[in-house]
Parts: sequence; C-alpha cells; structure tokens
Amino acid sequence: MSNTQLTDLGYQTGEPVIVATGDLRALPFEARETISYAAEVELGPGLGDDTAWQLEVIRRGHQIPGGGLLMFEAGFDRRLVALYGHPSTSSLGVLGEQGPDAGVERLRSVAAGYSADGSVILPTFEIIATVASAGPGGDGDYSAMTARDTIRPWIETAAANNMYVVLDLQPGRTDFLTQAMVYEEFLRLPHVGLALDPEWRLKPHQVHLEQVGTVDAAEVNRVVAWLAGIVRENALPQKLLIVHQFQTAMITNRGLIDTPPELAVLIQMDGQGSMRAKYASWGTLTGPPDAEQFHWGWKNFYDEDHPNATPEQVLELTPTPEFVSFQ
Repeated sequence: MSNTQLTDLGYQTGEPVIVATGDLRALPFEARETISYAAEVELGPGLGDDTAWQLEVIRRGHQIPGGGLLMFEAGFDRRLVALYGHPSTSSLGVLGEQGPDAGVERLRSVAAGYSADGSVILPTFEIIATVASAGPGGDGDYSAMTARDTIRPWIETAAANNMYVVLDLQPGRTDFLTQAMVYEEFLRLPHVGLALDPEWRLKPHQVHLEQVGTVDAAEVNRVVAWLAGIVRENALPQKLLIVHQFQTAMITNRGLIDTPPELAVLIQMDGQGSMRAKYASWGTLTGPPDAEQFHWGWKNFYDEDHPNATPEQVLELTPTPEFVSFQ
C-alpha cells in the first residue's frame, strides 16, 4: 500500500495528494477509498482541528446504511422514512403491529412515493425506548424503561437489512441524558440514532396529559455533547439526533441548541389533526430565525390526521422534510 498526502491547497511533498477544503467525510467515495487503503496519511498544515477524528472515521470504514458518512450531505439527498412505535404493543404506533421482519416489508410500501424528488430512501425503525406512564412507577419518574433485549432484535434486523434505527425517549420527571445512557451499547453502533420527545419531559409535580412537557436547550446540549463524544470515540459516521416539537414552548432557547459536526440535529414537527392545522404548525416552527440551523422532519398519524398527507403534499413543504415517520 502506498502513502497518501491529505492537504488543504498547494502543499505537496511528492506523495499522491487529496485536496480537502472542508469536512473530510464529504470527500468523494474514490478519495475516501484511497485514504482507507493508504499505509500512511500525511496531513498538510492548513487542515482544521476536526481533521484527525474525521480521518479516523474514514479509515475505520463504518458507513451510514445506504452509504456515506454524513447523514444529509450535499449531492446525496437522503430521506429517512420510519415506522414509529413500541415493539410490545400496537397501541403506541404502527411499529408494534408486526415483528421486525414484517416491519421491513411494511416499510417498503410505506416509503413508496417519498423518493419522487430523487432522494435515496433510508428505511427506519423509530422505537419508543422509554414510555411515558400514567403512574410514577417505583422510581417516581413517570417513565417506563424498555428492556434492551426487547429492542435488540429490531436493531439486529435493521442492520441485516441496511436500515436505520432511532431510539425515542419519553423521560417523564427524569432527564434525557440519564435515560440515553441506559442504551449506550446501541448508540455505539453506526446505524442507531436518538430522539428526544419534550412533550413527555415533566417538571416536578407535573403529570402526563395534563401539561405538555418542555425542555431547555441546556438539557438538550448535555445529550448533544455526550452523543457527539460517542461518535468521536468510536469513529462513527454522523449520527442523527431528533428533537420532537409541535408547539414553540416545548423547546426553550431553541436557537442555543448545539449542532456539532458529529451529529445531524433534526427538529421533527409531530403535530396531529387537520392538514390546515399541521401546515400552520409547520410554518410557525420553521419560521423563526434559528430554523436554518436544523434539518426538518414531518410526522403522519394514521388515526389522528384528517386526512392523511400524501407523499406529494409532504414533499411540497418548505423546507423539504428529510425525515418522515408514521404512527
């Protein structure tokens, strides 16, 4: 194997040269392949602080299902289409209406039409890992943890079928990071991301369904820092972090949410009801000055939406959703 030189511009010592002017993970496939097979990679002096860990991501070779190291990179339009719910019950979403293998087949039909704009579809299981509960439970947090062994078959099936998984947290009176750490073994995998659902984040003395929960950017950022650290430590491709929202008050100080290069941070508008109401929520949430710092997702509710949005209607939204889920 030959050596390779990785440089910003104009620096050359005779080895094969790859010019990189930004995120190394966005290099063309051929350039990444050259780097991964090189015996040694020499770094030019003008490259940025993130070069070393991004280089390790390339050399380690883990990719997002379907290819690539960035979730939503320029020139490779990716859209995730997901079944949402809990593995053990159909009452919390369509994911639980069948097992993992049948879920793979169902996603093929659910995703039909969402590639009409040329996007590459990444089928996804969005699994409720912690469930908001009516009672406090033994620990008093109004949230029930799902056993890892219940989730594991879905993660393994997704890996075998080149799919993605998002673990959704409904933490009640505890915090998001405490719950996320329970599922760290899964989040160290390249095909598993995380979702935070502020609707179910209670303040002390609140209970579910009497108040809509809220989360501040500071709490989200503790999860961001921890999850970004996992990506770096394990040389993983960019990982998806979703924050659900259907009211502005659900996320306070939203513009202060960190969006580091290790993560693709996406706000999912998960309101339900008439199309008129959903369009209004979409326009409100995507309108503030901070909206351009996030990717955006849309949610379809089979039973609560009147009528259900068609793929054509979803793809006509501005900004165009990059994540679409079905509950």
